[in-house]
Amino acid sequence: MSTPRPFGKSLKIAAVVAALFGALTVFSGGMALTGIKEVGNAVPFVLWFNFTAGFAYLAAAYGLAKRLGWGLKLSITIAVATALVFAAFGVHVMQGGAYEMRTVGAMVIRTGVWVVISAVAVKAYREG
Repeated sequence: MSTPRPFGKSLKIAAVVAALFGALTVFSGGMALTGIKEVGNAVPFVLWFNFTAGFAYLAAAYGLAKRLGWGLKLSITIAVATALVFAAFGVHVMQGGAYEMRTVGAMVIRTGVWVVISAVAVKAYREG
């Protein structure tokens, strides 16, 4: 009988969260980009990044669920890329660009979620 991996269950939960987050991101981004959903002062590069990242979220979810090495790398890449886009958004705001306050909240959540998913994945992969 094999010993259960301490982070195996956490990794599965992280993969499910990534998949749900990805599906919701693709859906809401698609609604915004097609004009079905009113977005106000959306920042185009943030909107496009988040929409396309939603597909990466789904791929990462699959990779993490299957414990594939690229799933870990992709989750870290998503976390870093999201933080960089958040920083670029901050520059946009500091230069007086129009934005919606909900974008600030959404980017805090996105960055936080992917940092946590990546941290869980790193621990799980190290545990073997």
